[in-house]
Amino acid sequence: MRYRFITIEGNIGAGKTTLALQLAEHFQAKLILEGFADNPFLPKFYADPDQYAFPLELFFMAERYKQLKDMLSGQDLFAQYTVSDYLFVKSLLFAKMNLQEAEFSLYQKLFDIINPQLPQPDLLIYLNAPVEHLQRNIRRRNRSYEQQIADSYLQKVHEMYMQFLRQYPMRTLMIDATTTDFLRKPEDFAALLKALDKDYPPGISYFQP
Repeated sequence: MRYRFITIEGNIGAGKTTLALQLAEHFQAKLILEGFADNPFLPKFYADPDQYAFPLELFFMAERYKQLKDMLSGQDLFAQYTVSDYLFVKSLLFAKMNLQEAEFSLYQKLFDIINPQLPQPDLLIYLNAPVEHLQRNIRRRNRSYEQQIADSYLQKVHEMYMQFLRQYPMRTLMIDATTTDFLRKPEDFAALLKALDKDYPPGISYFQP
């Protein structure tokens, strides 16, 4: 594989963790998974976003920073590659979407202090899927606090990511999650492995299985 540090991103329910697990197992890579279940404010946020948005986003940023700093600074002699199921900048993106203006201003100051300390991925894999596909996956995995997520919120998340990718041309491989099934179709996963040997330019490239 050409890329030593790969990050997988996408909307809620897009299949980020599933693909990260597959790639990490195949390449015997160091695996960084977001500990969203450890955030005590997450169920409260979905019930009352206005009250719990700021502690939710602050907790996420602190935990993501600590995890990435610890995992990426440690020397692992047995892992040549690293696969993560989140991009650190998602902290800022979700904060901008969920926080009031004054709260976001403070949040951004903290983000700008710590973000330069973290390495950026060599390749971003973005799993793209429409809202109805995401909702099916959310129902299937059956996390109680996710079951009331509105279609409008998922659409806002999608638009937020698309705006970010247009403004900041990271080296990105865009994958249509409705036409690929890396877990159940070995031919799709084999095509992805082949795609990871290609040298992509900055900006969005599209995966063709």
